[in-house]
Amino acid sequence: MLTVDGNSLVHRSFHAQARTGMHTVAGRPTWAVRGLLAQLVAAVDRVRPAAVVVGFDDPDHSARRDRWPSYKANRIEKLDTLVEQLAGAIEVLHELGVAVIVPHGLEADDVLASTASLARRLGWSAVVVTSDRDAFALIDDTTTVLRIINGGVDASPMMTADRLLTLLGVHPAQYRDFAAMRGDPSDNLHGVRGIGPRSAARLLREFGSAAKAFDNLDAVRSCLGAGIAARLAAPGAREAWELNCLVMTMRDDVVPDLDLTSGPGLLPLRAEPVGAVFRAQNLTWTVRDALRVLADVDAPQIEAPRAVSAWTDGWTGRGNGVRRLPKLPPLKPAAVQLSLFD
Repeated sequence: MLTVDGNSLVHRSFHAQARTGMHTVAGRPTWAVRGLLAQLVAAVDRVRPAAVVVGFDDPDHSARRDRWPSYKANRIEKLDTLVEQLAGAIEVLHELGVAVIVPHGLEADDVLASTASLARRLGWSAVVVTSDRDAFALIDDTTTVLRIINGGVDASPMMTADRLLTLLGVHPAQYRDFAAMRGDPSDNLHGVRGIGPRSAARLLREFGSAAKAFDNLDAVRSCLGAGIAARLAAPGAREAWELNCLVMTMRDDVVPDLDLTSGPGLLPLRAEPVGAVFRAQNLTWTVRDALRVLADVDAPQIEAPRAVSAWTDGWTGRGNGVRRLPKLPPLKPAAVQLSLFD
């Protein structure tokens, strides 16, 4: 099963492709939707799954923010063009025939955890596609994470337990503790002051869990020094770790009656809607690949109606065609490695 973080991929495409300003002929912004579709084809082509499920955050309600008002309180309101494309992406994926889940009050992360759990119970394996490091906690014998970084699907690492240990020095079962001690500024979750990724990994390597480290400060002092012990003993340190653990815990029970034998998302998809969706999005160079990868049929490239590119048309919709963007230089290995730790 390929289980995809729809919000993550739409957000990345929204910012990465914003300069194209692509709109449909009806005037709806579509550059992020196009990016999501292109990445979906690339991921399916790379993984070759039997089924595809895409999860999205509930756009209207957040159970986590209701319970912990500070959660993501530092984020600015989404741009209208992003909100519109998140909704548009859900519509387009439904048309495509992919299984789409928007859990009430919850997030795409909860869909990833739930579908990975379902796959495990059914004897399947799962590949989670996201740019969010929190998914590392889901890695086990049946679940790997295709973590999307700069360079797209083909340049992104397939994270396994061994690779996670090599990169961060922790096992998947320890990742939530690791992240909770480190904190996540993007979600307004403050970690244990003075405990960064290296210190967190050392603590977990020595004690196995954060709880054991907090419970054995004398041993921490002996093994890792008085400085780290003092940071764990500081007022509010344990409370910050406990709060982060609660907020970061993903629900694994939100998949509603997902049918992996004949329901939506089972590959191959029907060729007609696949072709129609990609042509409507003016993904002319992707139609043939989409039909081959998603519908398992070969078809000639067919010219599609032109979408409006504000980047080439000066935000007026006038122009003679869409120019190709300049090719970016390939990422150097060092840049890819650095991106893994961003």
